[in-house]
Amino acid sequence: MRIIPIALAALLGVAACTPTETVVSAPSKFVPSYYEGRTDTGPNGEPVDITAVKSAYLNERTMRTNVPYNGPEGPGTIVVDPYARLLYYVQQGGMAERYGVAVGKAGKTLTGDATIQRKVAWPSWTPTANMVSEQPELYGPLRGGVAGGLDNPLGSRALYLYRGGRDTYYRIHGTMDPSSIGKATSAGCIRMFNQDIMDLFNRVPNGTLVHVRSEAESVRYEGPVSESPEGYAIPVNQTQTTTVDGTAVSPVESAVAG
Repeated sequence: MRIIPIALAALLGVAACTPTETVVSAPSKFVPSYYEGRTDTGPNGEPVDITAVKSAYLNERTMRTNVPYNGPEGPGTIVVDPYARLLYYVQQGGMAERYGVAVGKAGKTLTGDATIQRKVAWPSWTPTANMVSEQPELYGPLRGGVAGGLDNPLGSRALYLYRGGRDTYYRIHGTMDPSSIGKATSAGCIRMFNQDIMDLFNRVPNGTLVHVRSEAESVRYEGPVSESPEGYAIPVNQTQTTTVDGTAVSPVESAVAG
């Protein structure tokens, strides 16, 4: 049974990344099979139903897609671009699997290389000491941690990044709020649709190199971006794009189909 006070649910949404408005997007009947609902095994071995991603949250900027990759990183590397709000899993042949992500303010504090040294299904979450000291009224009651599950801000899976053998406290993880994907959010994280982090989790081993781009690198490889009215990072020279059915919508980058 899921029991969580309304206030706690709202707080956890802030703790990982806060939702904003949704963008005009894919037709209501279009949800790719990999974003459909599924049943997973929860942290205590119980079945957990993961709901389908609503088509309202799916557009060229947020949907998983295979694209040409123009960065210098080699196959098997994960590249996080917190400014363009994209994550690449570099493949052979100059291609990459690209995912939309949500990024909080602290998601821009780490740049350069790190490695994945922990992979956890249905992870627990504990606010940092700084979070508790800075906002004790909010995070104090949660200092003991929140158990893994659908009410946990880390979602279905988490990849923990280390540098020099030490935890960076930088995470790539799922979400309890799919409406936030592709947008800037209030706290630090690299957040993905639960279905996408589960896909990445199954594909990457511990020891995987992760490169987090600086703002200069983001501009070099993605071009400068601005904020769309819906809250998405878009190329400054992009004036229009289309949904999957060909309908023109507000400016969100059109993905290059692989």
